[in-house]
Amino acid sequence: MWVYAPAALLFLVFCWRVLRERRKFSNAVLLGLTALSALVAWIAELVGSGSASGTVVAGSVLAVGGLGILLLTCLLFLNGLQMVRKEGRSLTNLFSLMAAVSVLAVIALLITAAVAETPVLLGVGATALGMTCYLSFLFLCFVGYSFLYGRLYVRRRADYVVVLGSGLIGGSTVPPLLASRLDRAQEVHARLTKRGNYPSVITSGGQGPDEDLPESHAMAAYLTDRGFPEDLIEREDKSTTTEENLRFSKAIMEKANPGYRCVIVTNNYHAFRAALTARRMGIRGQVVGSPTATYFWPNATIREFTAVIVAYKRTNIAVFLLFAVGGVLVWATR
Repeated sequence: MWVYAPAALLFLVFCWRVLRERRKFSNAVLLGLTALSALVAWIAELVGSGSASGTVVAGSVLAVGGLGILLLTCLLFLNGLQMVRKEGRSLTNLFSLMAAVSVLAVIALLITAAVAETPVLLGVGATALGMTCYLSFLFLCFVGYSFLYGRLYVRRRADYVVVLGSGLIGGSTVPPLLASRLDRAQEVHARLTKRGNYPSVITSGGQGPDEDLPESHAMAAYLTDRGFPEDLIEREDKSTTTEENLRFSKAIMEKANPGYRCVIVTNNYHAFRAALTARRMGIRGQVVGSPTATYFWPNATIREFTAVIVAYKRTNIAVFLLFAVGGVLVWATR
């Protein structure tokens, strides 16, 4: 059983870190390392047992992993086509399709390098394989912890419920994506009210060039049309990005109540990145997510993950350079 000690230790550190501050990407990495350590320990135990069944099971796990990669690639490709058909050909709608093509390109490169056995191709293939494994691991960490973060307990007291905007249809109509956030905000507000809190709701969103009114005003109208009290709504109508949503909403909360606590509402695919941003800005509050259409979720999740990778660009560039050096060493030793 000692083979599982590293996984157990990592899990204890993970729990301690989550209790201290749940809005950290390092928590996601710790969760991923815990799962990876447990999997490696299990496979090592099976192989070390010396039994034929153990070796077969270990081999089956690896085979299932390989088939899983191919299946995931196919699903990403189909999802990419669906996104283009339903949402249009903008760059942000092509992330799942680009991810599928990238995986196929890496597989083709590795096969070509293995067959040709030329030093340059082997070096490039080693670099590409390292970067792909690294990004794949981080992506699984991101998805796994995002799922967990969305189900963590939200504190009982909150002075504000902040709803992040996401654009309007036809310049004035709240789209389904934004409507799900507003519906979720009403649920959160009702739950807090039952606990003896009476928080205000801040609708956050400015006016885009193709919009007839600020998003926050349309969001407030959506709430009041469904019976929400007008006097409990505050409008933040200057922001144009998530960062500005949070920054300007923070200014409103701090001005009225320096010791505020809040709950921020966005869609589930966006919740963890919004939490990372809120922590970076010093906002005292957690983020909850609302449901998202199934077909929209994979592409949006990849987009959010890409934004997180860019946010930690220094660390990731350093890791990529290490893989590049490794590829050069493979090329030099051939």
